[in-house]
Amino acid sequence: MTTPVVLSSQLAVNPLDAHSLLAAFGVLGVGAAMFAETGLLIGSFLPGDSLLFTAGLLCTGTGEHGVRLSLGPLLVAAAFGALAGAQCGYLIGRRAGGTLLAHRRSTRLREGAKRAEVLLARYGHAKAIVLARFVPVVRTVLNPLAGALDVPVRVFTLWQVVGGLVWSVGLSLAGYALGSEIPNVDRYLLPLVALIVVVSLIPLAAELYRSRRQARAKEARG
Repeated sequence: MTTPVVLSSQLAVNPLDAHSLLAAFGVLGVGAAMFAETGLLIGSFLPGDSLLFTAGLLCTGTGEHGVRLSLGPLLVAAAFGALAGAQCGYLIGRRAGGTLLAHRRSTRLREGAKRAEVLLARYGHAKAIVLARFVPVVRTVLNPLAGALDVPVRVFTLWQVVGGLVWSVGLSLAGYALGSEIPNVDRYLLPLVALIVVVSLIPLAAELYRSRRQARAKEARG
């Protein structure tokens, strides 16, 4: 009598809802989602930022939803998925070339590819690869794009590891730290997730602002 209940709960999983994914698949789901979002173009819709933050929060056991994760396995799964996914996306782009993104019908992916190209052209390989981790969709398309544009494998690997660890481990620990300090913090999960997404965009906004100031300064001197 319990099998239909299990099946129905699995079928009811909402891939766009972080808590639903975590309740169904736990830390393995985090690793799989990180891999899909950063390594496969079909994963661009996944809620990476909110998933990491919520997973970290649920490691504290202070929430009311009955889901409890372990911090150590979470950090390992998140980091492995994020790093392996990015490297996989890079290798796919290196083999498939620009045709991989050129034939995508999704407007969202095409716009993400344009933003990724702007990042690479404006900031160079190192900064672009790190900053892309904090921008939804861009973190999906930049990896195959870097492969298609023949970004050196050593350069890509070094900086995707740096950016991937800061992003995956950093957001998970941020959720854990906040959940440890505030009882039942998951009551305020939606505004907190919105805040963490905004905060994650600050490095990119700061770089854009600095770049524009430098461009204006050059024009003034010219």
